[in-house]
Amino acid sequence: MRPLDYGSDDLLARDPRERPWAPVSPLILILFLLFFVLFLYGLVRDTEMPRLIDDVFLQIHAGGHALFRVFGLTAAVAGGTFLQLLVPFALGFYFIRQRQPLGAALCIFIFFEQFLPIAKYMADAQAQQLPWTSIGRYDSVIHDWNYLFTEIDVLAYDTVIAYVVRLIGSLGMISTTFWFLWRGVIDLALDRQN
Repeated sequence: MRPLDYGSDDLLARDPRERPWAPVSPLILILFLLFFVLFLYGLVRDTEMPRLIDDVFLQIHAGGHALFRVFGLTAAVAGGTFLQLLVPFALGFYFIRQRQPLGAALCIFIFFEQFLPIAKYMADAQAQQLPWTSIGRYDSVIHDWNYLFTEIDVLAYDTVIAYVVRLIGSLGMISTTFWFLWRGVIDLALDRQN
């Protein structure tokens, strides 16, 4: 008689690099490449689609302020941007560990996309012309990046820092798109061999 099965070898902790990536079907590859390209085009043309995602992450950003408020003013101010970037990065990391290219690409793409509204807000640190949003009622609302840049004495370089952040975000989105294309091409080549 066989002993009871107390688990599967798949449940054992293994280095994720030892597991193969989940395959990307040709249809999924085409649909998501089309999404990535249209999204990038929308960013260049300033269309509505990128703003919809930014509106969702604005709420996450606001939640970061509230969540990190217990650690003091600087942590509360920086916590908005931190949580705004942490959410897609953590999800992307999860999908990378699970070897799921679609989830990884989508989350990492959104992670880098979030650099763009952050850069826009950074570039406004001195001028403070953008409208502010906040949750709750406050006697004094401060501009995140004006406060943070003033604290580290780089306020005069707000537009330069914003340019670098925007460049990193743009290159990250483009690189993620090409990585997903590369994963899909590998899967197509493997399918043809079999």
